[in-house]
Amino acid sequence: DLYELTMMQGYFKTGAKEKVIFDLFYRKNPCDGAYAICCGLEQAIDYINELHFTDEDINYLRSTGFFQDDFLDYLKGFSFTGDIYAIPEGTVVFPKEPLMKVVAPIMEAQLVETALLNIINHQSLIATKAARVVHEAGGGVMEFGLRRAQGPDAGVYGARATVIAGCIGTSNVLAGQLFDIPVKGTHAHSWIMSFKTELEAFRTYAKLYPDNCLLLVDTYDTLQGVGHAIQVFKEMKEAGIQSKLYGIRLDSGDLAYLTKKARKMLDEAGFETAVISASSDLDEYLINSLRNQGAQITSWGVGTNLITSKDCPSFGGVYKLAGLVHEDGTVEPKIKVSENVEKVTNPGDKKILRIYDRETGKIKADLIALNDEVFSEEDPLVLFDPVSTWKRTYLAGGTYTIRELLEPVFLNGKCVYESPKVMEIQKYCTREKNTLWDESMRLVNPQEVFVDLSQKLWDLKSRLLDGVHNFKDKK
Repeated sequence: DLYELTMMQGYFKTGAKEKVIFDLFYRKNPCDGAYAICCGLEQAIDYINELHFTDEDINYLRSTGFFQDDFLDYLKGFSFTGDIYAIPEGTVVFPKEPLMKVVAPIMEAQLVETALLNIINHQSLIATKAARVVHEAGGGVMEFGLRRAQGPDAGVYGARATVIAGCIGTSNVLAGQLFDIPVKGTHAHSWIMSFKTELEAFRTYAKLYPDNCLLLVDTYDTLQGVGHAIQVFKEMKEAGIQSKLYGIRLDSGDLAYLTKKARKMLDEAGFETAVISASSDLDEYLINSLRNQGAQITSWGVGTNLITSKDCPSFGGVYKLAGLVHEDGTVEPKIKVSENVEKVTNPGDKKILRIYDRETGKIKADLIALNDEVFSEEDPLVLFDPVSTWKRTYLAGGTYTIRELLEPVFLNGKCVYESPKVMEIQKYCTREKNTLWDESMRLVNPQEVFVDLSQKLWDLKSRLLDGVHNFKDKK
């Protein structure tokens, strides 16, 4: 965004070189849910590592008329020299807690704002949507949305996010190549229509792809198509062909009724292991309804509503100043105050502690604390709502465990973090989702996971808010 650069020039001209702390967080869970999935860190790392200005960049900036030569000379040698801490990709996260913390000279910290938000907002949104879809489907979800994504990058990185959140593969071949993730797909109606008969189209496809033989049966008449598919499967069996994956796909009609009829036909023909795949504008709500109706679907192809997060098209992440770091290392906390209560920020240099129930391994709450605070799992812990402070929970020592979420990613401008492979992140994300209580996973009125403030942070925030309107000695 232009204002990152104009503010940078302002800091440059006024000699502002102090180190600052910025928090990247979001205020509300997407899709009316109770959680989100943090995603996009690897691409954020790539951005920071490659951040520089070429001669062509400098010439363009000069042509805008906004920037002076001494500032442009500074940009020629620019590189990021600060620290970044982040929550690992695939982690379950909640509102108000920093997904990333940037500690850097103010010009550097200001410049990276928009890019980090763009990367983290997009992938976290799509990963969250995918987690919801996968949960309702019980697994077996394939991402099929490339043609409807908002541009090629959204299709590629959206596919990455969906696999992290639990999809078994994507139709996006470039995403498969870039991130070493499974690519999956069948054929279109045009394949069937290009042959004289549906049966001929099925036979040809089965001959070409005997180990991945999913036949699209709804081009003309769905149940007739199922019958033709069964005929081809019998011919394959008689020819001694044992397919690793075979079955049918439906992309229209009453999926509950048709898949139940198709399952009966396949089973009666001796093809109990045949896959029934369904697509057709699916999302988590429709999948939930279909499963409640007893639809016989073993594989789900989800496209538009997933890759665009159609019902919730933005994540809402923000990037706010939390403190100034003085030369002696002390932090001067900063707070943003707003007429909108939800926009009031949490000040200071903070960390996030995840509190788990020791017996079940489920999340009890997240605790945002100041970075110098120390907690012991053997001591009792009192958690309280930062707004309705009378709502308190007492945890006896030894009944809970603590995990600190933010990990160092850049220190003094050098990357100290190695991003796992996407399929490794997927396994981690699956474990993360299992730490949520079932009540927080439901689609309607999910149980909120509490994000509390430590007493020390709450006291600091209260003092700063009181200081905004100090009426002492005023008449």
